[in-house]
Amino acid sequence: MSQLANLIADLYSSHWIITFLVFFPALAAGICLAIPREHLRAWAFAAGMIEFLVSLPLFWTFEIGRVEWQNYVSAPWIPDWGISYALGVDGISILLILLTTFLLPISVLVSWEQIKEKERAYYSMLMLLVTGIIGVFVALDLFLFYIFWEVTLIPMYFLIGVWGHERRIYAAVKFFLFTAFGSLLMLVAILVLFWLHLDQFGIPSLAYADLLRVGVTGSLQYWLFAAFALAFAIKVPMFPFHTWLPDAHVEAPTAGSVILAAVLLKLGVYGFLRFAIPLFPGAALDPSVLTVMMVLALMGIIYTAWVAAVQPNIKKLIAYTSVAHLGFIMVGTFALTDTSVTGGVLQMVNHGFSTGALFILAGFLYQRRHTYEIAKYSGLAKVIPMYSGCLVLVALSSIGLPGLNGFVGEFLILIGSFGRHPWVTFLATTGVVFAAYYMLPMIRRVVWNEVTADENRKLLDLSRLELAIIVPLLIMIVLIGVYPKPFVDRVAASAEALSERVLVVAERNDSAAVEEVVAAAPTAAAISGQ
Repeated sequence: MSQLANLIADLYSSHWIITFLVFFPALAAGICLAIPREHLRAWAFAAGMIEFLVSLPLFWTFEIGRVEWQNYVSAPWIPDWGISYALGVDGISILLILLTTFLLPISVLVSWEQIKEKERAYYSMLMLLVTGIIGVFVALDLFLFYIFWEVTLIPMYFLIGVWGHERRIYAAVKFFLFTAFGSLLMLVAILVLFWLHLDQFGIPSLAYADLLRVGVTGSLQYWLFAAFALAFAIKVPMFPFHTWLPDAHVEAPTAGSVILAAVLLKLGVYGFLRFAIPLFPGAALDPSVLTVMMVLALMGIIYTAWVAAVQPNIKKLIAYTSVAHLGFIMVGTFALTDTSVTGGVLQMVNHGFSTGALFILAGFLYQRRHTYEIAKYSGLAKVIPMYSGCLVLVALSSIGLPGLNGFVGEFLILIGSFGRHPWVTFLATTGVVFAAYYMLPMIRRVVWNEVTADENRKLLDLSRLELAIIVPLLIMIVLIGVYPKPFVDRVAASAEALSERVLVVAERNDSAAVEEVVAAAPTAAAISGQ
């Protein structure tokens, strides 16, 4: 038994597990295109479960308290241009990877009864999307990161545009144009960093560890930060770049909405934490830039909460709540204390479970009544009590009820942000009140009112398949709310190291500070030679 445990520990300390998690979904996508249709759904679910089960031991084998990269690999890919195959995991990325793999088999199950045409292409796009997402979370070469970033754009475009609802083409094109515009500016900034590294060190490199050492001074740092920040702000999405999101959510199939809200939006926040802030700390924490970012985050919390409160469409209401919740996370990100960053990462995971569950439950209703209009539903607690209980629990999680997961992340964000930005924190706290204002009236109208429509009297409660889909999400909502320590522990060391490094460099804002702070971290070439 001990030999087996040692074997597993050795395997999960290597980079092969991460390589498998990135590229197995792409392989599964290819198989989806070739497999007989009668075996397609079973294979898609099996592939999703394999991806999740292989990823799960990462949670236990992850070394708590270690700030260095784990499961690290760096091998030359295009050496003449300093491009390497560099992957690694730390406390900021580990939970996001596990969230993605956890939701993959659930998304496949959600699609079983909803996707009836072009199924091979659908499941192939779903698998390819996961390859891009996990690739973003583990890429430690900016060329590789950009490739994976762009890979996520293509399958999401087709998921919305082919399998969406009536206005799917409009929503898909809008999503594509918003995201592609920001991505092109980010590519220009990456190329500038490449040439700066070549000029300062005499060798080409796009390795993350090497580019952290590049000295970017003067106004150039602000322009490069703006290019990265625009791409990530659109993806989050921050106010006022959020307008593509409600359309994309309303028109996307249920599984597309789940992946979009639960994981794809987190690429933007992850981009700020991993790239924009560490690469350009002087610009990111400049008081004027910080003021702009905090104001936009607060607008996302408060304005979109008001907009959500008047939405007649369940899916659009949930979409606007995503903007509000991501505003909380951005406050924690730019407060940049170890507690606020830890809370922000944890809240990304919590939002994935809660909002993903809300979209799934909305999809269950749509399957029964073929409408998302809130006015069409009433008194569901008397007709479908199991469904209603799940909806109430998830809604309470979304508004941050103590004892459920949403409270933990928001509490850490607010506690961590208050010392540096008390007024911002105070205004952000009003978002908790507004969350109850937009969510509880919807629950009252849908669940507790009298049954007024004959169609609602005929609704069936959750099936065994639907219970298999929603129960794992409910378990995670309660588990993190009651016992968040294992999740917080895995994030804390990396969050603390990030905040300390960025604050030191930003305060001194010179190349000597960069060299001093990163001296303990070897270059990419040194790491790959170990």
